[in-house]
Amino acid sequence: MLGAVLAGGRSKRFGGDKLLFRIGGRPLISYALERIESASLIKEVVIVASPDNAGRLRSLGYEVVVDELSIGPMGGVYTALGVGDSFVVAGDMPLIVPEFVDRMIREFRGSEKLVCVPRWTNGYLEPLHAIYSKAFRRVLKGRIRDGDYSLNGAIRFADVCYLNVEKLPPSWRESFFNVNRRSDLRKLVGDSK
Repeated sequence: MLGAVLAGGRSKRFGGDKLLFRIGGRPLISYALERIESASLIKEVVIVASPDNAGRLRSLGYEVVVDELSIGPMGGVYTALGVGDSFVVAGDMPLIVPEFVDRMIREFRGSEKLVCVPRWTNGYLEPLHAIYSKAFRRVLKGRIRDGDYSLNGAIRFADVCYLNVEKLPPSWRESFFNVNRRSDLRKLVGDSK
């Protein structure tokens, strides 16, 4: 399974390129990359970057795939699926739990569905901590053609394996933590000691 880290955001709320912001001496994105690589069922990790930041991200030593669509997360997922079935996360998610990633991959493979995504009881999805089959790219292509860039909408339209978040070990929920503002870095500093 490919691990694809989306790195195309503009970091408006953060006030600068948050993915390369150094915390604990390392760029923020390196935490997500390292955690995904630690999952035993991930065989390769790539960064899906915008044309604007691809050059800077190549310095991290990973293959960088450029999202030429620049339409948000849907474009990043579409680009990743050009490489193959992908576990997709956002680059600002530093606390990913490798065991959770492996569990999702096993569920996805057993389900034979197009997508495997965590879902909360209230219906909220975690589309940037999800697995997408290469075949799902056809669904995305049609929606992109129609100008509908809602990743959640595309997921709900597809044949999906949902994982009930509330039935998972509570410690796995930290996987969904993402950094939007500089104040969010406090949690990472506290957890990376």
